[in-house]
Amino acid sequence: MTTTRGAVDEANALRENMVRKLRQYRAIRSESVARAVQTVPRHLFAPDAPWESVYKPNTALVVKRDEQGVATSLLSAAHIQVTMLEQAELEPGMRVLEVGSGGYNAALISELVGESGTVVSLDIDAEVVERARRCLKTAGYERVTVAQGDAEYGHADGAPWDRVIVTAGAWDIPPSWTGQLAPEGRIVVPLRMRGLTRSVVLEAAGDHLVSRDYHLCSFVPMQGAGARDRHLIPLAGSGPEGPEVGLRVEEEQPLDVAGMREALRERAVRRWSGVDFDQVDELDLWISTSASVFGVLIARAQAIDSGLVARSTARGAPALIRGASFAYRTARPVEGTERYETGVIAHGPEAETVADEYVELLRRWNRDLRDTRPGARIEVFPATTPTSELPEGRIVEKSHTRIVVSWPGAQNPAPR
Repeated sequence: MTTTRGAVDEANALRENMVRKLRQYRAIRSESVARAVQTVPRHLFAPDAPWESVYKPNTALVVKRDEQGVATSLLSAAHIQVTMLEQAELEPGMRVLEVGSGGYNAALISELVGESGTVVSLDIDAEVVERARRCLKTAGYERVTVAQGDAEYGHADGAPWDRVIVTAGAWDIPPSWTGQLAPEGRIVVPLRMRGLTRSVVLEAAGDHLVSRDYHLCSFVPMQGAGARDRHLIPLAGSGPEGPEVGLRVEEEQPLDVAGMREALRERAVRRWSGVDFDQVDELDLWISTSASVFGVLIARAQAIDSGLVARSTARGAPALIRGASFAYRTARPVEGTERYETGVIAHGPEAETVADEYVELLRRWNRDLRDTRPGARIEVFPATTPTSELPEGRIVEKSHTRIVVSWPGAQNPAPR
């Protein structure tokens, strides 16, 4: 740990700059969160990383990898950390359970709830737990308790919690989180629905949970009893790093994989919507909950460079699927502007039909939902809830819950 005056001044300046940028991004919206970020020395939680990287607002740093080199623990990007803290609306004296430990975020929470509050940071990995304890001690936050345990079962010691803040990608909401939540409590969780993850704020509404806000986010997946693997179906090519083109799907769906593989090699149908978008986060969620059969088309550079698929697949393009036919989102620049028009590329025997269906969804989004925020209503019901008692919307089946995503601003609700 460096303690020279020059080093302290440099760290303070880097934090001030990070806070300024996070305000510009509108990630920081409150003075309390700004003060917390300005106070906590983030570099002490990534002692081996260059400070310039540590204090970049959108940079996540890998803390641990598994035997295959896959990241299992991260110091998340400050941008998403402060977004979730703003969603949580923490106040002095609150009792907070953080699910997924690293130390830095727990220190921020500790600043926000103050000495009268309680912070427990829970992680399944003993190595991560020990590392978080060391970093918190070095940074002067020994009042934070770091506990080892499986997130599936929460942490009963200290419950009920005013806030449960989850910092790992969750496929479901286990009963322990709701059972250990205070009556007016709030869960902030990176929730995976149909292959897309959003940081969702959930509060109790009678016998279920309802969303108050959500934002795009990305986290390493949950470990332990609540872990759920993503299925990546190869559509073209193969190698040590996976297929050249793959389809990521969540729930069981009727898929003609052999037909889709053949269709990908056939001539593509292109349709343009006449609609441009600055951000596609909401649009992608709309497509995912409007399509009866849905996946995310992902490709490596070789497949993109060869022209087999569009560049939009590099980060994952939402795909609408019908049998052996499928369509996915793409974009093209609007000449003379900095805007991009959204369109569709489709393959398969029903390419024309599925492309037209996708374009209609794009236009409906633009007409009904583009300027609404948040556009979707996400409700989480117990798994035993009969379908007849669920509201209209796309039902996403989980182990413990049934999630219903609806769009109040849309003229026609999504089919179930």
